[in-house]
Amino acid sequence: MNRKQQGICLIGSTGSIGTQCLDIVRRNPERLRVTALCANRNVDLLARQALEFLPHAVAMADPSRAEALQCELDGTGIQVLGGNHGVCECAAMPEADVVLGAATGVAGLKPVLSALSAGKTLALANKETLVAAGSLTMETARKHNARIIPVDSEHSAVFQCLEEGGARNVEKILLTASGGPFRNMDRADFERVTPAQALRHPNWDMGPKVTIDSSTMMNKGLEVIEACWLFEVTEQQIEVVVHPQSIIHSMVLFRDGSVKAQLSLPDMRLPIQYALSYPDRWPFPEGRIDWTSSQSLDFHPPDLKRFPCLRLAMEALAAGGNASAVLNAANEAAVDLFLKEKLSFMEIPHRIEKALSALYGPVLNTYEEVLEIDHRARRHVLESVRRNTCTL
Repeated sequence: MNRKQQGICLIGSTGSIGTQCLDIVRRNPERLRVTALCANRNVDLLARQALEFLPHAVAMADPSRAEALQCELDGTGIQVLGGNHGVCECAAMPEADVVLGAATGVAGLKPVLSALSAGKTLALANKETLVAAGSLTMETARKHNARIIPVDSEHSAVFQCLEEGGARNVEKILLTASGGPFRNMDRADFERVTPAQALRHPNWDMGPKVTIDSSTMMNKGLEVIEACWLFEVTEQQIEVVVHPQSIIHSMVLFRDGSVKAQLSLPDMRLPIQYALSYPDRWPFPEGRIDWTSSQSLDFHPPDLKRFPCLRLAMEALAAGGNASAVLNAANEAAVDLFLKEKLSFMEIPHRIEKALSALYGPVLNTYEEVLEIDHRARRHVLESVRRNTCTL
């Protein structure tokens, strides 16, 4: 490896964040070198990525798919690993300087902990890691002197606004939200929302789970919880602001009343690249705001009655204990059922609220405890839907 190059391990390389990260690698071959690629089940795409970037190792989280990947890569010299332990091995390998954690859901937690335990710089795009296991994740980072740089556009914006010691002077973090595709929809029409409608985000190109979370505004609720852990602030110091244009990605209000904001066109490659280049800023040829054209930036408070998922996330944060982990798992299960058309759009918050009421408990201190409550919350949602279906 060229000593000027930074080794990158991508966890979730076949997803939306992973593929955009590889676009950045293509643009910066003198700066970045892919050392490992990890995916869940997409053998064909991972094989094509591996043949293009020639990493030291690749891993399939689904061990049943590892053999098919091995056949695709025979003779290349690329090591093929299988199962979650294989992904964790890639995350901790010495050739990786930065690990991009972009796997969806709590499945990304164990590799993130492995990367932090190895003292890696973690570019974190998996918000569920901190939502489900914030205390465990941050303690692991502190113990091994590992740095976490956020990739979510909102948290990246806050991170940039807080450079040079600004965190101690924060009065409030203002997280912006687009409002999703249903910001102006009549509440009576929510019952008829289909997955196809919810997957049409007006501003961002994201994976299906994150896009549905944006449509319910659960995505913003998860980001509120994540921000508390990342920036060591209380829930009272975070405010959600609906900003439909998605030009201001977040703001920080300081104690003297001044506000810093980070602005750019909505392109996830920008915060991904910043996490990889920090503290430098590499050239990015596309996407400049045209300040000579007439335009307006609008701001509104969120409607918690229209979007109860945001309210539930805030309540889970205030409740503490295992509430955020239950919220995260129940939401993942409910969103999956909605995408499979086994649950209506408005049943998503209903099932989450039921799980929170049934499973609330003490703080989770180990990975095993996080995994156990995650399984219980998912099972609670699935069984409640099954019971409801049987009584119809």
